[in-house]
Amino acid sequence: MFGFSSKQHHAADDIAALHRNAYNAAFYELGLSWHWDADTGHDLSDTVGGSQRLRHYLENDQSHLLKVYEADFLIDAIQNAKARCYQAMSAAGSRKPAIDWAEFQRGQIGV
Repeated sequence: MFGFSSKQHHAADDIAALHRNAYNAAFYELGLSWHWDADTGHDLSDTVGGSQRLRHYLENDQSHLLKVYEADFLIDAIQNAKARCYQAMSAAGSRKPAIDWAEFQRGQIGV
């Protein structure tokens, strides 16, 4: 039977967490009070590609923003910020999220 070893599965989880944390950092950088946790990532895992995941999320969970902004504009802004954040985290050797962005944002808004 073919499958991932425990070590490979853990590495894949770490990479997924790094991408998710880069998105959360991008959301914070852009002033969006969004937070993607492992459950959100799992919910969006059926949608292939970061841009398509963002489009799905925008249309289903943040549709009010589409009354003011074009979806492509938001997606491009988020993807560009996420790429910068991911590159910085990868260069620093971050394999796991260093900041709990949900907790950080709660503190910023006084919740």
